Amino acid sequence: MKFLKQITNYAKEAVQSAKYIGQGLSVTFDHMRRRPITVQYPYEKLIPSERFRGRIHFEFDKCIACEVCVRVCPINLPVVDWVFNKEIKKKELKHYSIDFGVCIFCANCVEYCPTNCLSVTEEYELATYDRHELNYDNVAMGRIPYKVTQDPMVTPIREFAYLPAGVMSGHDLPAGAQRAGEHPEAIANPTESSESSEN
Repeated sequence: MKFLKQITNYAKEAVQSAKYIGQGLSVTFDHMRRRPITVQYPYEKLIPSERFRGRIHFEFDKCIACEVCVRVCPINLPVVDWVFNKEIKKKELKHYSIDFGVCIFCANCVEYCPTNCLSVTEEYELATYDRHELNYDNVAMGRIPYKVTQDPMVTPIREFAYLPAGVMSGHDLPAGAQRAGEHPEAIANPTESSESSEN
């Protein structure tokens, strides 16, 4: 009887193991029909979305040292160093810096800047070995923004959420293909978009 009990226990465990293997394979086969989520970084890089907030670009000549960016910043981050010129009765900007090790990339400074001297870029690779190197001055912030599509050593891939229906890989997308979904102007004017679709 003990031998038969061992055989039944072994059979039960075998059936249970087969059940678990089947459950695992069902998940695997289900994911085979889905879009990939793996990017072979740094040889492949995703093209950031349209409203991506990366490194802030600064144009020294446009800045009037009004310090609006400091007032709207949640952590009073930008450092604006200026002197008052008595001859022309205006502020003269001497130095401008932002510590990107502390910045939360909310882009309030960009939105409220009256002279549009600040703008967000697609650059997100800011990693350094020393945190003090993340304190960008006006020279470092004035660099030309980095774009993934301009790097010949990297394969740019569209974000998977923006791929059209039926396209499973970012590599399979034609060069001039539009992103999935409607354009902002079509969302803002739903009557015009419905009329154009009927025609």
